[in-house]
Amino acid sequence: MASQRQINVGGVLIGGGAPVAVQTMTKTETANLPETLAQIQRVADAGADIVRVAVPRAEDVEALKTIVAKSPIPIIADIHFNHTLAIKAIEAGAHCVRLNPGNIGGAEKVAEVAKVAKAHNTPLRIGVNSGSLPAHLRDLEYSDPVEALVSAAVGFVELMERLDFTDFKVSMKSTSVPNTIASNRRLSERIPYPLHLGVTEAGTKWAGSLKSAVGLGTLLADGIGDTMRISLSTFHAEEEVKVAWEILKALKLRERGPVLIACPTCGRLQFDMDSVVNEVEQRLEAYADPIEVSVLGCGVNGIGEARHADFGISGAKDAGVVFAKGELIRKVPTASLVDTLFEEIDKYYAAGQKVVFDARETAAAKQWLVENEDMTADTPERRAAEEKAKAEEEAAAASAALTPIDEDASPTAGRRFTRAS
Repeated sequence: MASQRQINVGGVLIGGGAPVAVQTMTKTETANLPETLAQIQRVADAGADIVRVAVPRAEDVEALKTIVAKSPIPIIADIHFNHTLAIKAIEAGAHCVRLNPGNIGGAEKVAEVAKVAKAHNTPLRIGVNSGSLPAHLRDLEYSDPVEALVSAAVGFVELMERLDFTDFKVSMKSTSVPNTIASNRRLSERIPYPLHLGVTEAGTKWAGSLKSAVGLGTLLADGIGDTMRISLSTFHAEEEVKVAWEILKALKLRERGPVLIACPTCGRLQFDMDSVVNEVEQRLEAYADPIEVSVLGCGVNGIGEARHADFGISGAKDAGVVFAKGELIRKVPTASLVDTLFEEIDKYYAAGQKVVFDARETAAAKQWLVENEDMTADTPERRAAEEKAKAEEEAAAASAALTPIDEDASPTAGRRFTRAS
């Protein structure tokens, strides 16, 4: 279930019905200010709402003061093992501190951090990882890893409540996708606090993105999760942000930038669609609006199957068409499809978000479709027409099966009907 509580991380609301917040973590040494600030700017440009930085050394705390002042988005300080660094990070102005009570040194040290956080109105993230569970739960981890994770999280929540500190969110991560899903489902039923989602150590950009999409997408589709981070083995933190946004956009939870639709191709393909799709995807990055753009490989099927798209292109060997909301705009040579697509998109914005049609261009496009139509293609329009014709034929046959038989020549005599033999 959705979290009831809400926290404020540097102006970004998390939980309590707020939009799912996207975050990532810098890959640089935090004390290296030029590189760290440059990466923070890149992830902010990519759409990160929040960014986390590692603070394992005193020099990182010192750098944190400058980072907080110059960052375009809120900063979370990531602390392990040393509760003193957590306190100093709060005093340095961090908008939130990530803390794992399981490795910070016991309840007394957690209490010290909570006291300072409360004094500074700084929220905390209470993190539980499958790789760093408290010692008393390690046997349970082997027999019931899901319950081990949930027990650790609930235990930490109860500790914070005993300390009269409730300004926090909870993360519970596992390298196992099924365990991540099951544990967060179970925990969401037991606590009211915001949940941070992630599959920890998910892997490479390819495999890690898939694992994260399955795990986090499943939870988000259930209404579970208030903020998320994609954990990929890449030095480019902005790639994590892009994956997070694609998950949110796919679930219609948030909108940011265009949505690209592309068919998987088949034996009907007659042009280099792979290169076309890549070029369209790259050029769409310059647009901020959440318009849908379709790139499909069949000159006839494409338009029917992408009728909902704001703009689209569909081609053949030598020519193709540009369309908007299923209506044809222009026929152009295949080599010009991408340039013409963006020309029409720019016209659309210049005209106040209104598609610009030219009757002659549209007529030429329609004629091209007629001349190149694949009569064997199973398009939605053709399928609907065939079903309508079949229904009409069946209705006519049923009507013809009933024939009148006169019993009396008199025009006023009654008539009875019988089925034709």
